[in-house]
Amino acid sequence: SRPVSPRLALPRCQLGPTATAMHLDILHDSAGVLAVAKPAGLATQAAHGVPSVESLMRERLFGGAATGALALGRRRHPGGFLGVPHRLDRAVSGVLLLATTPRAARQLSRQFERRHVGKTYLAVVVAGPIAPAVGETLTWHDLIRKLRDQPRAEIVQPDTEPTTGDREAITTGRVRATAQDTVLLELHPRTGRMHQLRVQAAARGMPVLGDVMYGGRSLAPASEPSDERTRPIALHAWRIEFTNPETGLPIAVTCPPPAYQPWTTYTGHI
Repeated sequence: SRPVSPRLALPRCQLGPTATAMHLDILHDSAGVLAVAKPAGLATQAAHGVPSVESLMRERLFGGAATGALALGRRRHPGGFLGVPHRLDRAVSGVLLLATTPRAARQLSRQFERRHVGKTYLAVVVAGPIAPAVGETLTWHDLIRKLRDQPRAEIVQPDTEPTTGDREAITTGRVRATAQDTVLLELHPRTGRMHQLRVQAAARGMPVLGDVMYGGRSLAPASEPSDERTRPIALHAWRIEFTNPETGLPIAVTCPPPAYQPWTTYTGHI
């Protein structure tokens, strides 16, 4: 990734006490595209008053102008334009793309819709009954459906009655390393279904660590808040590849994994 320019496109303000003390690292800033490092447990977007990547970046970009606009009831781009063409689950960490111009937002949305964006995730999973070997390649091809009235999804079994909500889910990847009873996977989702990687890994007896919703065991209590929605899971959006909206040139941005377990176990393999 091209380093962040010392002269950013818009004036940045310090995060105010009304938002949160959480700091969001900017990994890339050019042509109206911002790549930020989203921490696990922080929503990409949320209702007014709930901290999210969008609200923190809006305050950082526009400062008091955003606060004032919200106070006047302006919910559409308060303070200035900030598009959110990309989302990560709240429990997931990693690189997230935002747009500071309408053109960049349109271009990025089109790239996501046409599957022209390359996404690489890292996941630490339970080894399962038959641990895969280091270097082994993976191809997961399933049908996934969202469960009605529940914030989760499931694999459609072959003997299950098909529904209009069934969606094809394809993921490729490889085994990077193993340690004790866990495995470090590199995963490339070729489709973008709800909880795709989490559901597919769990269906193969390798739930993501911390992902209690899909059968994973909890992470260490020190890194596990009491609010289940904010508990981190060991799934990280490590790298994203897209096209610069202005030049058409390819851009790749990488985000280091969090500096806590189980990621630190695999430091030498990332």
